[in-house]
Amino acid sequence: MQSHAEERALLKAIAAGDAKALERLFARAQTRIFRFLMRVVKNQAIAEELLNEVFLSVWQNAQRYEGRSEPMTWMLAIAHNKAISALRKKTEVLGIVDEVARDLAAEDDTPDIAAQKHDKSAKIRACMAELSADHRTILDLVYYQEQSVAEAAEVLGIPEATVKTRMFYARKKLSELLLERGIDRGWP
Repeated sequence: MQSHAEERALLKAIAAGDAKALERLFARAQTRIFRFLMRVVKNQAIAEELLNEVFLSVWQNAQRYEGRSEPMTWMLAIAHNKAISALRKKTEVLGIVDEVARDLAAEDDTPDIAAQKHDKSAKIRACMAELSADHRTILDLVYYQEQSVAEAAEVLGIPEATVKTRMFYARKKLSELLLERGIDRGWP
């Protein structure tokens, strides 16, 4: 994929000390990484701070990128590790994720349909919040970050079989929670 090649080239330039390449990579990847961090830490200020730390790590460690994974997978692994470290430092429970299904309303939706979609989105967020951190992270990586099972395994540092098992149980639990709230479709 061309974007992967461009990201690899940017990382190579960053490793050589090109600050403009870091700016370009940041512009390309910041939203995706920020959303991932938000779903893990559930706090905007912490996610913004971690986003800066992720790109500082990219700047400092670009020469260590070996190309065995896609650049986004490598950066998401850095983000995951920083988020887990931040959560270990925190003792308070953080709020519910805001990013799940944020843009559900279509331009031609009536106010009633938009309200129904908003209600469904709130129910999905509430159900996601009830999942374990491991299950939320797996669903986020595979469905929202569009990582393959192999890439998710690499990001989390766990075997692919564990990713598949967690996905199965996460989807099963989420489906049960959605059914309890009257949402009976969208998850096999």
